[in-house]
Amino acid sequence: MTAAMWVDGREVELNGEKNLLEVVQKAGVDLPTFCYHSELSVYGACRMCLVEDERGRLLAACATPPEPGLKLRTHTRRLLHHRRLILELILSNHNRDCTTCEKSGACRLQELADRLGVNKVRFPQKKEAGPVDVGPALVRDPSKCILCGDCVRMCEEVQGVGVLGFAYRGGRLAVVPAFGKRMSEVECVNCGQCAGACPTGALVVKSDVERVWAALADPAKKVVAQVAPAVRVAFSEAFGLPPGTSGAGQVAAALRCLGFDRVYDTCFSADLTVREECHEFLDRLQAGTNLPQFTSCCPAWVKFAEQYYPEYLPNISSCRSPQAMFGALAKSYLPAELEVAPENLFVVSIMPCTAKKFEAGRRELGRDGVPDVDAVLTTQELVRMVRQASLDFSRLEGEAFDLPFGLATGAGVIFGVTGGVAEAVLRTAARALDGRTPPLEFRAVRGLAGCKEAELELGGRQLRVAVVHGLGEARSLLQALKAGEKRYDLIEVMACPGGCVGGGGQPLPNDAAHRAARGEGLYRLDREHELRRADENPLVEQLYQKHLGAPGSKEAEELLHTHYSPRRRISGEEVAVAPGGAAVKTRIRVCVGTSCYLKGSYDVLQAFHRAIAASGRPEEFDLGATFCLENCPGGPSVEVNDRVLGQMTPEKAAELVHSLSAAERKV
Repeated sequence: MTAAMWVDGREVELNGEKNLLEVVQKAGVDLPTFCYHSELSVYGACRMCLVEDERGRLLAACATPPEPGLKLRTHTRRLLHHRRLILELILSNHNRDCTTCEKSGACRLQELADRLGVNKVRFPQKKEAGPVDVGPALVRDPSKCILCGDCVRMCEEVQGVGVLGFAYRGGRLAVVPAFGKRMSEVECVNCGQCAGACPTGALVVKSDVERVWAALADPAKKVVAQVAPAVRVAFSEAFGLPPGTSGAGQVAAALRCLGFDRVYDTCFSADLTVREECHEFLDRLQAGTNLPQFTSCCPAWVKFAEQYYPEYLPNISSCRSPQAMFGALAKSYLPAELEVAPENLFVVSIMPCTAKKFEAGRRELGRDGVPDVDAVLTTQELVRMVRQASLDFSRLEGEAFDLPFGLATGAGVIFGVTGGVAEAVLRTAARALDGRTPPLEFRAVRGLAGCKEAELELGGRQLRVAVVHGLGEARSLLQALKAGEKRYDLIEVMACPGGCVGGGGQPLPNDAAHRAARGEGLYRLDREHELRRADENPLVEQLYQKHLGAPGSKEAEELLHTHYSPRRRISGEEVAVAPGGAAVKTRIRVCVGTSCYLKGSYDVLQAFHRAIAASGRPEEFDLGATFCLENCPGGPSVEVNDRVLGQMTPEKAAELVHSLSAAERKV
């Protein structure tokens, strides 16, 4: 006999549902929730999803397992009273400056207040507008936080970073970064997944809209745009079309209506990335060095590696991301073509990704302090600009991208979905290794499994490939690599679940179903392309012949490649351990960041402390600890005056203090 429950008098068959909420949803009832997220652990804090059983018990639907025979009511008068009361209490502890909030119109709190008929709050407002944390990609407004914990669990459970956490107790309870610092001062990778999970305006994407409007209004400037592949299968959602619908032509048309002088396709520079990355990969295969090769297209992944796994930085492809490659090409070649002074060329990226805002500001990706990409707009921001300009999306006729950076192959298009970069590289590498026309599709690296593995025979050799999306999955894979449990030749990493189609700047909702539909939309576009391998793009070949020579050439290395360095996780004050007096001659700082700490820096610090105390001249030493000296692979690291020393041990520390004391005595 099939197990079943009753929801509002209707029988619902049980089939592996994890909680009452899933059963109720199966019955066609959309219970209000704040803290529930199907991809996160159950928190059960908001109590908005309360249901009532036949005995009058109130149960949190998200946190209660199904029970055969249970009879539930979901909208009794008592339940409605409780939900309204809970909502009023949340609103009383929330800055209700809704009209100017970035999330206005897309706020879950606003939506439920309207849905439940809460048009008056009987309790005084406790939170007023206060200091706002503005970072390179995200804006955090604590006054709008409702303590649902979605951002905390997203960052910890899916991304494995854990930037945010709960602090204090009772009425002082708050969600804050470590040590109460700003997001930009801790190890945030700017992926924006927290903003996508946040139901209010407490975490939103930092807007570049006004900067772009100002550039468009400047008659001296030529403003050009590049459009990422994942944007075209999500942009139309904001105007009522199904996710995965291609809107590339409408995006190009909208940008021209807004005043952009040229509109190019980032898929072109994705093809270029494939050429360079494939050349690099084949060189490494032949030499057997710096394998596995990691992809470098995702800036959130690169920052994650810089902070947590600097020992793998030599393994990351030196290729710039497609966004960064386009910026370098645009600033190098477009001024002459568009007859504009280089300083008056304004390059705008339309991206699904918030981390691209951070990437555009990296010092490595510009010249003489001038960035290659001047502004980054997410899909959400472009939608906002289209609405601000009163454009009627339904009447926009599709238009083509501008040449020469407007022609792309299917390989460039699938860059926007997890597995797409690896597949695009394999399509070109396979031909080079086999010397014949290889398969066009490598389905083993497709799909939304967190980690996919494939073993392929190409050119008489076995290639081991892995694809991960979500930084939590990346951390697990890296730990397995370090332990020697896994071995690969090529690894694709994307920070966001689903890849770029699930980027933090995509339209909401940004759940698994939407990500899957967007990914399938990109594969559909790939299948419709006549050219499906990056090495078949005639305009990329023309670029090499005219300017770059060949993949891996000196010109290509200078323009299309970059380098990465270890990065400190937390920017903070130093900790005084044994501060010296006015006679200080030697300043010593020991790194106690996680990487160095795990290698023994605490013992090194203790050794310095003992040696200085025994030196007979402790007043001449100023000993302290710091979070990071950005020399993680060489740790434990120590800064002596302005010189960084690596591979420090307690024995070396004692010898160093002794030699410094002896040198001072001679003086």
